Amino acid sequence: MLKYLNANQKNFSRKLEIILNARKLKQQTKSTVVKKILVDVKKKGDQAVLKYERKFSKVKSKSIKIKFSKKEINKISRSVDKDLKNSIDTAFKRIKKFHLKQKFLSFRFKDKFKNELSYNYSPIERVGVYVPGGTASYPSTVLMNCIPAIVAGVENIYLTTPALGTSVNPAVIYAAKKCGVREIYKTGGAQSIAALTYGTKTFQKVNKIVGPGNAFVASAKKEVYGEVGIDMVAGPSEVSIIADKNSNPGWIASDLIAQAEHDIFAQSILITNSKDLIKQVNLNLKSQLAILPKRKIAFQSIKNYGLAIYANNLKKIIEAVNTIAPEHLEIEFKNYRNIIKKIKNAGSIFIGRFSPEAMGDYIAGPNHVLPTSGSAKFSSGLSVNDFLKRHSLIKITKSGIERLGPSVINLAEHENLEGHANSIKIRLKKGY
Repeated sequence: MLKYLNANQKNFSRKLEIILNARKLKQQTKSTVVKKILVDVKKKGDQAVLKYERKFSKVKSKSIKIKFSKKEINKISRSVDKDLKNSIDTAFKRIKKFHLKQKFLSFRFKDKFKNELSYNYSPIERVGVYVPGGTASYPSTVLMNCIPAIVAGVENIYLTTPALGTSVNPAVIYAAKKCGVREIYKTGGAQSIAALTYGTKTFQKVNKIVGPGNAFVASAKKEVYGEVGIDMVAGPSEVSIIADKNSNPGWIASDLIAQAEHDIFAQSILITNSKDLIKQVNLNLKSQLAILPKRKIAFQSIKNYGLAIYANNLKKIIEAVNTIAPEHLEIEFKNYRNIIKKIKNAGSIFIGRFSPEAMGDYIAGPNHVLPTSGSAKFSSGLSVNDFLKRHSLIKITKSGIERLGPSVINLAEHENLEGHANSIKIRLKKGY
């Protein structure tokens, strides 16, 4: 099932890069179509949103109500199963508790010239959260995107999820209500990203948009960046698992499948020093996929992008992980501490056989919105910091400008910025 790659061969790095890049190229952008949608929504507002919603979602409903009423939200929330509500409540508490630890403290100090310097944090005013519809409509998406914003102090959170003329996942509405979302809209796609960016008669204009989506949504977020902030341009889910001969092949197979069932472009990779484990995992993949409800998606993902990397030493294992820069990394090695010290590129790391990535998706506490497609080499998962603006405050004293001003003048003149230099000179009242 899994393609085989030997990390001990001389051309290993080149082969791995080719495999990783081939997957990235398959994730084509939809920029031409998306740009047209953005312009149309900016000009025509709700009318354009409805037009594209009906076109792309094949909605037959003639309803023009694209926002859930409070009555609808309360009624839908009440329909959620009690056990599911309790699970969402538990997840909410754990995720919030973890993110409360991330809060940054403002600081202020005076230097030896009594200049007053400080750094303050303030929350973004309005945030839009995109939650996919259909089979990818998850309450966990709501929690992971809303809770860090709540902890940061964002008072206005707006959410949109495809639900026009179709049923909505009641758990998504319940989670949104629990998170205190101000308004919930019934549309999806690039048209909703445009509506949140520019505002319409119904949609509130926001300052930042977060949340996952298909290629159209990802492309739209990329296009509107600059007019609004975005969390990241995320691709399909990924997991890499470091395991050895002592690992349970059935458990490893189940974790690989857990990622594969997300998307046909998801990538599941096993990295091990045991050829026998690769063989046993492949056998378990076949038997487990046979009874999986989403076996067609998972099978295609594993067939096209699944990979088993054999590496007979720790150095090669580390090299493979840092090259892949996986969204999720599971480590099932006895000497995991030696590995963690050298892992530089990974979104979230799961340690030990009882820490499957699925725990992180729902209830562990850390955020599951993570960098994909190698972007863990330069970025991190969603956090409270993503919903905070940082401001530096500078108050220079008379003695401060007298002592430091000459250095500013020297630097400004060196850079041929005489206007900068003069704004200091004029205050010093000296003949420089």
